[in-house]
Amino acid sequence: MEKREEAKEVVEEEEQVVNPWEVSAKDGGKIDYDKLIDKFGCQRLDDSLIQRVQRLTNRPAHVFLRRGVFFAHRDFNDILDAYEKGQKFYLYTGRGPSSEALHLGHLIPFMFTKYLQDAFKVPLVIQLTDDEKCMWKNLSVEESQRLARENAKDIIACGFDVSKTFIFSDFDYVGGAFYKNMVKVAKCVTYNNVVGIFGFTGEDHIGKVSFPPVQAVPSFPSSFPHLFSGNDNIRCLIPCAIDQDPYFRMTRDVAPRIGYHKPALIESSFFPALQGENGKMSASDPNSAIYVTDSAKEIKNKINRYAFSSGQDSIELHRKYGANLEVDIPFKYLGFFLDDDAELELSREEYGSGRMLTGEVKKRLTEVLTDIVERHRRARALVTDEMVDAFMAVRPLPNMFN
Repeated sequence: MEKREEAKEVVEEEEQVVNPWEVSAKDGGKIDYDKLIDKFGCQRLDDSLIQRVQRLTNRPAHVFLRRGVFFAHRDFNDILDAYEKGQKFYLYTGRGPSSEALHLGHLIPFMFTKYLQDAFKVPLVIQLTDDEKCMWKNLSVEESQRLARENAKDIIACGFDVSKTFIFSDFDYVGGAFYKNMVKVAKCVTYNNVVGIFGFTGEDHIGKVSFPPVQAVPSFPSSFPHLFSGNDNIRCLIPCAIDQDPYFRMTRDVAPRIGYHKPALIESSFFPALQGENGKMSASDPNSAIYVTDSAKEIKNKINRYAFSSGQDSIELHRKYGANLEVDIPFKYLGFFLDDDAELELSREEYGSGRMLTGEVKKRLTEVLTDIVERHRRARALVTDEMVDAFMAVRPLPNMFN
């Protein structure tokens, strides 16, 4: 196995836990991403790779690259090497449909994946793990399927190209070549392996233990014969949050043993809750996040009432000491979504020094997020059931590399 790919996904158990189902730090502290990189065995995404992306695509790097939102990778340099030699690759990402509405944190991987698809002009497969959410969230099969289609509408509203994109639901698609690859993966992973990687216990039902191959095999092109027939050596790049890394460390260990390239990954940090980085966005607390269904009034209210600010208790103290930008959520959100680098840097200087007040930062953030959510809402309103059917139809993509 490559460095630490067999390691259990409880990272320094006494300090922080990071796995696909739980992200937490001791005493509500911040996640230490340097320790994650060290323990998981991935690599820091450095400026040389970002500059290389700009050169190869002839377009500016996405704001999520420039600002370090996507901060770690596995073999992204190999993907760029192959691309530079004229070898294409495909993208794979996904969504676990557990809620009716997505929040802005859910949109981040799709916004970034759309940039990658447009920049590199490559095909994309999007997995809707309705089976996983049925097992983990105790949803019925029918409700999981319904949520998958609703979430697909939000994904399509991000602007993906139907001629290059295949969206599939596990309940609908798993079988045939896809299932054959699942069995190949399952035969290579022992029960002890899966317990070590995912931390399963004797109390977990067998559905959870059997699921990891389902998420693994979309990274193998032969799982999609209608797309990649005759191209079984094409490489795969997976944009995802770093908590999904366990699935793909397992996949990368198995891949060479069954005749495939290891998938490459480009991984993001976690989007903080409005209440602070030690808070947690939760569907049970609608005030912990901005949802794509929120009205302009609701967005303004959430930011003003719930967004944790590091501004001082009085204007006089704020002018003297300034804001602590390391913990200030309104400024951090601007770092995610304000595209103008010059404006962000000016805000950093003015707010950090105390010349800009918290109310001004929150006002600007309200404008930025309202614009994003309203544009998304308008785009989603145009997504019909027929469009969902088109994206999910099992068909060739004749335009996928053009």
